[in-house]
Amino acid sequence: MLVCLVGCATQRAELSPQPITTSPAPQSSQAARTPQALGAPDLLYITNREPTVASGNRLSYGAKRAIFLSFGSVSILPKGNSSAGKSEFRVDAVSETGRFPATPYGVVTTASGLRRTPEAVAAHEQAVASLQAEIARRLATAGRKEVVVFVHGYNNSFDDAALATDEICRSLQNQFVCIILTWPAGGTGGSFFGYNIDRESSEFAVADFKKAVRAIAETKGVERLHLLAHSRGTDVLASVMQQLAIEAYVSRSSLWQRYKIANAVFFAPDIDLDVASSKLFAWVSDPDLAFGSKSTPSTLPSQGSLHLTVYSSPRDEALKASTIISGSVLRLGQLAVGNLPRGRNKAASKWEGSHMGGLVDFVEFSGGGGFIGHSYFLSDATIKTDLIALIRDRAKAGDPRRQLVEIKRPFWRTSDASQATP
Repeated sequence: MLVCLVGCATQRAELSPQPITTSPAPQSSQAARTPQALGAPDLLYITNREPTVASGNRLSYGAKRAIFLSFGSVSILPKGNSSAGKSEFRVDAVSETGRFPATPYGVVTTASGLRRTPEAVAAHEQAVASLQAEIARRLATAGRKEVVVFVHGYNNSFDDAALATDEICRSLQNQFVCIILTWPAGGTGGSFFGYNIDRESSEFAVADFKKAVRAIAETKGVERLHLLAHSRGTDVLASVMQQLAIEAYVSRSSLWQRYKIANAVFFAPDIDLDVASSKLFAWVSDPDLAFGSKSTPSTLPSQGSLHLTVYSSPRDEALKASTIISGSVLRLGQLAVGNLPRGRNKAASKWEGSHMGGLVDFVEFSGGGGFIGHSYFLSDATIKTDLIALIRDRAKAGDPRRQLVEIKRPFWRTSDASQATP
């Protein structure tokens, strides 16, 4: 069990050139390669980790929690001793650009009740403006005016998160603005107790990351936002989406209309099936929630381009360990047609067919993914190719570019043919 829990950490895989699909990007995105597309000199990070000093006296961030949200640039460079035919990378310089105020923000009692202090409001607005300026600077040189955000899982260091995000960005040919959302994981308490410490730190990250995603989405020039998460990071992202979806709903809007969220992608999600359903569709299951000034029980706003894709594997040993520890019926990342717990959980059937209105696709990974089978989103070319088609080419499940085998919608399986492709 301890070995499997350690496997929840993102696999430190050797990075190799990624397969490129032959399909063109949408016409609106055809553009000459920019300097960012050719090399992506740096990534934007947003974190509530506590700052530390790494080797070489460079800035980094550790596993302890900070009471403020920091952001800045991290550069990724090739290793000097990369093997022939393989490209290995390392984190180089880390430069902090700005911070949000420490939480909770200051308040003051007035004759009209509690108010945020002017200093807290001014510092928050300055931080938002600075963060959005960083995003706008990157958008100006990006081939696509779209943002890809990655949230890592349990037992990942700051460097692990940066390298995983960099690999995803390279897979997408560095056409997008890529952002690391990294929370205080990785570290204390050992493999067993460390899991519970990281679990609480992931809950701690939700409020900060909600502010970050909102600021990203409201940056002028952002056309589409893609939110990706792995393992425990999917629980963080599900909570963020739950809160933003409610915010959007009460303003008579949706995650797509208000925040331009086109894709939410969950890789090997380490979240209970019931909890995931409750969080992601809280706004659907509450007809009394105010839609504008009053509740309208039968009304749901247009979801537009919003789509959720869940990559799962029944052979994920790390999630089996997590299931035992959590007392869960089934983790979302283990979900497959053959193991839907219908008899014990009526909510599970709601993930099928027309109930989700085409909002969700489940892709069962049919490969091995190594001994633990948990970090296949980085190690398997099939999953990378499918992600490229989903995000870059905007191909839906069933499109030949996705190379998926339909089981029973919305369930799909990666094809053996695609796995055999070099």
